[in-house]
Amino acid sequence: MVKAVKKTKKKIVKKPIKKSGKSVKSLKKSAKRKVLKKLPLKLKKSLNNPIVEPSSYPWESEAVFNPAALLHDGRVHLFYRALGHDGISRIGYTSSKDGIHFEGRLPYPVYVAENVEEAMAQHPYTSPARLVYDTTLYASGGGWGGCEDPRAVKINGRVYVTFNMFNGWDSMRVAFISIDEKDLTDRKWNWSNFAYLSRPSDRQKNWVLFPEKIHGKFALFHNLDKGDPSRVHIAYLDELNMNQAPSQKEAPDPHTLPDHIVAWHNRTRSASAPPIKTSDGWLLFYHAMDKDDPNRYKVGALLLDLKDPTKVLYRASRPILEPDLWYENDWKPGIVYVSGAVVKDKTLFLYYGGGDKRIAVAYINLKEFLHKLKSGENAVFSKRSALRA
Repeated sequence: MVKAVKKTKKKIVKKPIKKSGKSVKSLKKSAKRKVLKKLPLKLKKSLNNPIVEPSSYPWESEAVFNPAALLHDGRVHLFYRALGHDGISRIGYTSSKDGIHFEGRLPYPVYVAENVEEAMAQHPYTSPARLVYDTTLYASGGGWGGCEDPRAVKINGRVYVTFNMFNGWDSMRVAFISIDEKDLTDRKWNWSNFAYLSRPSDRQKNWVLFPEKIHGKFALFHNLDKGDPSRVHIAYLDELNMNQAPSQKEAPDPHTLPDHIVAWHNRTRSASAPPIKTSDGWLLFYHAMDKDDPNRYKVGALLLDLKDPTKVLYRASRPILEPDLWYENDWKPGIVYVSGAVVKDKTLFLYYGGGDKRIAVAYINLKEFLHKLKSGENAVFSKRSALRA
């Protein structure tokens, strides 16, 4: 008699399938990185845009745009340029808990550089008979004078706001005010006295401060490119004083510099928002004109060395923000003007003026942005490749 043999099931242990010495998990990660590398380095524009629009108050009835942005006490604070029917640029204020939805907008300006009477007495070349909002005569946002395009940083417990002081086409200078951060918390606008950073008769705009001292000095960013795209230009100051700041010879007006191709642009304008410190370097955004689309403002990105921020480590090979939506082309077509940027809860937010009329926001995960910026698909790495790109 033949006995039945009892069969036992053999336990099968599944092992990761390997290919070229790599696990499936590793291959998936590698494939994902390749996909991310090929995706364009673009920010997402909020569906809530525009996030701030002109109001019924006379001082901001025509336009609100080009905001400074600051992260403080867990909130995003915007100091924005406001224009009313009188054509004077003033600074308004609002804030947000999530960076998208803004509330607590004040019904009055938090700073006014000068009033109509002072302008009529001191600046006759601004045509006192036409002290009105005029988009044809005053193409700089429609205003003829006041404090334009603020930028804000916090340094050692104090908030510094730089802005362009415009009093006619023959008078463009950079100025600043400051306030204790506790006063910002309490919404008490105890600003320091107005002071110029750039010198008389020098035509200067869009200087920005780094948000911390470097080598014990204020770091003032004044020029993107004076012929060598691998370098930017920074002045180090013991005090924020126009006598210590660079002269026109040291910091030439970008409008007087010749065009040359760098990455995607041939006309380099200026820094946009103050630099943001990351573990990979100082992240700087800037405005430039596309060589293939020359009539529109677009935004580029740089990563600067932490120890020597004059050194360009990476540059986005394409614009990261372009003026394609209706609120970026309403009355002044083709304008995205980024003047504020913050990182909140690992998200990078860029705040900008659209069409010199309204305020909008674009955003992206900071880690994803830096990864794409440093990848070969989205960046140029050297002076040679920058000139060829």
